[in-house]
Amino acid sequence: MSQRLTPRAVFLLTVPPLLWAGNAIVGRLVHDMVPPVLLNFLRWAIAFCILLPLAGPVFRRDAGLWQHWRRFAVLGLLGIGMYNALQYLALQSSTPINVTLVASGMPVWMMLTGRLFFGVPASGQQVAGAVLSIAGVVLVLARGEWAHLRELRLVAGDLFMILATIAWSLYSWLLLRTSEPAGLRANWASFLLAQVAFGVLWSGGFAAGEWALGGAPVQWGWPLAAALAYVAVGPAVIAFRCWGAGVQLAGPGIGAFFVNLTPLFTALMSAAILGEPPHVYHMVAFALIVGGIVVSARRG
Repeated sequence: MSQRLTPRAVFLLTVPPLLWAGNAIVGRLVHDMVPPVLLNFLRWAIAFCILLPLAGPVFRRDAGLWQHWRRFAVLGLLGIGMYNALQYLALQSSTPINVTLVASGMPVWMMLTGRLFFGVPASGQQVAGAVLSIAGVVLVLARGEWAHLRELRLVAGDLFMILATIAWSLYSWLLLRTSEPAGLRANWASFLLAQVAFGVLWSGGFAAGEWALGGAPVQWGWPLAAALAYVAVGPAVIAFRCWGAGVQLAGPGIGAFFVNLTPLFTALMSAAILGEPPHVYHMVAFALIVGGIVVSARRG
């Protein structure tokens, strides 16, 4: 798989990290207003309503969705039902900077899932870059205290985010499969709506389970409404559109390293909005992650 990036691919793969950084900030801001799994459901329910006028014909019998419903059900589970629900859960006990830095271990999981489930070997440069990236992630997990690595203190948010990155890795590789009709994939709104339709069902079921287990009441108001509008339009519809197109151009292995831009954007936003400036270990971790990007992007 070529590692050369066109300007179009670079743009498409840079937009999602910017929007996802905002998603982490907003998720932290409203974590006391709405339960995390319900937030994910509301987000995608709104996104469904936005996409429906653009791609309603995808539900016709001859559109190809129903012939390939199992594939879209899996995509909806991994990318919509699981990933962001786990991220919002992570933000209940961890900061946006920590959450997005843990997610920067994405290249490692992307290589592992590509090798184990899709038969795609990793190059030496990718392996070396992944080692640097995961070193940065471990530094964050250790909260900058290397002496405590033997008794690593993982908060629940860190574990949730690791599970989220694994789900997203599988989702990204599955995007490359093209068993559905070309017309369905060519229309970005139809392709995304086909996933969202199943994702809403998954996330709705998970939200019902959260409520049954005693989820906190929702604090309705304009702040929550504004947050829902942002996470539904930006990190959901626009970011998923750009990510899907970018991955198809550059491949998931390269696309994974663009996820590492998210901590940079998050750190800047956290300092400006949440008053949570990064610590020294965040700086070191980000340097390791960027080093991983540089090494992995080099052509042999």
